[in-house]
Amino acid sequence: MQLRDLRGNIHTRLKRLDDGDFSAIILAAAGLKRMGLTQRIRAYLSIEECLPSAGQGALGIECRTDDVATQKLIGELNHLPTFQCVSAERQVCRQLEGGCQTPLAAYAVIHQGVLSLQALIASQKGVRILRARHQGAPWQAEAIGSLVAEQLIQQGAKKWLQAFHAE
Repeated sequence: MQLRDLRGNIHTRLKRLDDGDFSAIILAAAGLKRMGLTQRIRAYLSIEECLPSAGQGALGIECRTDDVATQKLIGELNHLPTFQCVSAERQVCRQLEGGCQTPLAAYAVIHQGVLSLQALIASQKGVRILRARHQGAPWQAEAIGSLVAEQLIQQGAKKWLQAFHAE
């Protein structure tokens, strides 16, 4: 099996699959559904198979810090559980100084009032994977993210990250 990058919009990627350039491709199911292409979905990857990058699926809205009227309007759109989950995930990235080119994943979910966060980082060649997890109260989201990041650091994540930043 050979893994290759695939760029372009959904239709371009699907055409390359149809043309035989790839045996299979991985796309976000949400994007295929939004485009009315659910018939193209052959399988869904579970969280155990493919932990997503931090913040995947969450939308963010920004506004000027001095625009109180707009802040009030968009404040009502904030979904607190999603905000808490993304806060935990992003804290892992912040503490590890991971960027978009770093094989770092973090995923949080709130179930029955408990926020559970899991994260991983892969070695440069993807041969080894470090994993960490922690859970606690949703209002402790950033602290949970810090604990998970610290677990990864104790396993050697900083050394791996330095190798990525050196390139």
